[in-house]
Amino acid sequence: MVKKKILFIGLLLCSVALFAQRTDVEGMSYFDEQRRPQFRENIVIPDVNGYKVLKCDFHTHTVFSDGLVWPTIRLQEAWSEGLDAFALTEHIEYTPHKDDVKVNHNRAHEIIEEDAKKNNIILVKGSEVTRNTPPGHFNAIYIQDASGFIESRDASYDKAAVMKAAEQGAFIFWNHPGWQPGIKGSYEWIDFVEELYANQALHGIEVINGFGFHKKALDWCVDKNLTVMGTSDIHNLIRRDYDTDRGYVHRSMTLVMAKERTPEAIREALNAGRTVAWASKYLAGKEEHVRALFEACIELKPSHYTEGKGDGSKTNFYEITNNSDLYFELILSEGSGTSRILLYPQSSQLISATSNQSSLSYDVVSTYVRSDQHLNITFNLN
Repeated sequence: MVKKKILFIGLLLCSVALFAQRTDVEGMSYFDEQRRPQFRENIVIPDVNGYKVLKCDFHTHTVFSDGLVWPTIRLQEAWSEGLDAFALTEHIEYTPHKDDVKVNHNRAHEIIEEDAKKNNIILVKGSEVTRNTPPGHFNAIYIQDASGFIESRDASYDKAAVMKAAEQGAFIFWNHPGWQPGIKGSYEWIDFVEELYANQALHGIEVINGFGFHKKALDWCVDKNLTVMGTSDIHNLIRRDYDTDRGYVHRSMTLVMAKERTPEAIREALNAGRTVAWASKYLAGKEEHVRALFEACIELKPSHYTEGKGDGSKTNFYEITNNSDLYFELILSEGSGTSRILLYPQSSQLISATSNQSSLSYDVVSTYVRSDQHLNITFNLN
């Protein structure tokens, strides 16, 4: 009995020693095992034609405009979700929390500027120029100072408000065109937008905003060579709005194909239009960039097995692999083979084709290269 008591006391002391990891000079114990470990998700996307694919969200809000969280929460979310870069884009003309939070259009950025560097997150300075619809809202990123922007919502200041950002050399994109469909001109290429475009004061359009896909905006980007943008426009907690427990669900964002992971390289890529908008299962962008992204992620291996049939025909079997954390769904458009290919992140699928097929063509229905057109790809089976 004495031996059992000694063994029990020994085990208890060992457990306490393991649980109480740290002790300060006054003997206060800290139980580190109770702390929530800080994990950063790694979103895997291969390089595309030598460019790094950076995960970016350039439309987010905090309590310094109409968001519901403090700026530090936005930084913590960006870090844990595996983002490379993001911007706080507080409304200039709309500050509903002004009775509780002092209006300072630069302050949200300033609060997390140093911590962003510490956490290896690229923080791009931005603001949202919030005009009545039409013309609507415009995000300006890579700005220098938001304090000099026009705060009046009077329509006579619409152009001047946007040009204040242009004067700072900002990258300007039109936010969620069509988000107020009942208003005339809210989803049209109106004269105001044309004037900005002609004066090189409009560089991109939000094709995806949160859970909204603005298909006409994709056509405008393609036809007018504007940069395709995807953003979360998040106001609440990310986990409050997005079901991130499912592997393929992330906040909506812009995939930027940059020469390197720096603010300058991101700006160069935005200027050049090397982007694809990403919203959970869907990708939208100019065909050349969506195609390059698909080809970087998907690998079709040579046939590994041939099955003969009683009628003398043969079927070849292949393995197709998704080497990314993106999602792809393909529907056969030409040839005799597997009719539907479903590739979840980091997964493979067996497909087959009759042996006399030299190629199979598919519509990648989880992608859009125009409002009414999916990316079409052809696999060479030889």
